[in-house]
Amino acid sequence: MTISGLTARRPEPPPSDTFDLDHPWDRNFFLAWVLLIWAGILLGFVPEIIQHVVQHQRPFPPIIHIHGVLFVGWLVLLTAQVLLIRTGRWQTHQRLGVLGAILASMMIVVGPMTAIVMDRLEFGTPDDNTPFLFVQMTDMAAFAVLAGSAIVFRGQPAAHKRLMLLATVYISDAGFSRFLQGPITDRFGSSYWPYFAGLYLATDLLVLGIGIYDLITRRRLHPAYAVAVIGIFAIQMVSVHFRLDPAWKPVATHLLGH
Repeated sequence: MTISGLTARRPEPPPSDTFDLDHPWDRNFFLAWVLLIWAGILLGFVPEIIQHVVQHQRPFPPIIHIHGVLFVGWLVLLTAQVLLIRTGRWQTHQRLGVLGAILASMMIVVGPMTAIVMDRLEFGTPDDNTPFLFVQMTDMAAFAVLAGSAIVFRGQPAAHKRLMLLATVYISDAGFSRFLQGPITDRFGSSYWPYFAGLYLATDLLVLGIGIYDLITRRRLHPAYAVAVIGIFAIQMVSVHFRLDPAWKPVATHLLGH
């Protein structure tokens, strides 16, 4: 997704960028990663939604529906953008990038709002997970930085598409962790590393897979990817620390207004 230029000519990397822009495998690799993200989201959320309907549970608050439309819309748009690149339709890709920037901005606002609303509704119930608020907020902060950086580097396609993919991979933990965290923590406990694995293992494998792919096809990592990965793992480690730190719970409770 990019928001610069409306000409049909494909953007070129600056002369100083020696990272190969294209490889014959790229068209399949990036599509495969997007499909894996879709798989994680669908496997994580669809069973939960079906159970909610079958058990006639209370209706979701309106902001959940807004959140769902925005985040699914983002995945649909990302998929469309990847397919447009595969078919060489750069002009349409660039035009849709404007929509991507708008959608990302809305997600950055609605995401935290949704987390707060749901955490307040579940406070004091069996589903209460107040300390998880830190993870929810850092997820959206990481998405904002990665997607924002992708927009800033829209004139450098190699950096742009990797940062945009990383931004989407990061927030896909919401789907993957729904079906991975329970089995992992049940088997290995809820200490730091089992909890970390349950939350981030799948997304981190996708993150590392991008780097492995570049090492295979380019023999090097893209600088934007390398910097982003360091930030990603740092944020994840801090997030899990606060999620498990008893001192954070009263702070989160206060932030939720309880």
